[in-house]
Amino acid sequence: MNSRREYRGGRAALFDGIEEGGIRASPIYSHEIDEQDNNRAIDGLQDRVLMLKRLTGDVHEEVESHNRMLDRMGNDMDSSRGILSGTMDKFKMVFEKKSSRNMFTLVAAFVVIFLVVYYFTR
Repeated sequence: MNSRREYRGGRAALFDGIEEGGIRASPIYSHEIDEQDNNRAIDGLQDRVLMLKRLTGDVHEEVESHNRMLDRMGNDMDSSRGILSGTMDKFKMVFEKKSSRNMFTLVAAFVVIFLVVYYFTR
């Protein structure tokens, strides 16, 4: 009877990792697999975080360059507004004098400028 227990105990020790339908991994091996999976997942997350960091850095640089460009454009518009207001003041002075000679000179200048621009663009 003692030999029968030894046989059963030996058999249980031999087939300890086998269950119905497949082999059961030992807890130590399963823990190593879980750690490897976790390490792979962490590496994948690190790669994604680095990629997102580079992307956000690129977006930040792009936004900064657009802000600088918009500031320059705003300054240029302000200076253009100043030039145009000066020109409009001069036109007002010319039209207020109601001098036919000044009006003829102004119209002739516009026609000549138009013809020169037309000639060079053709």
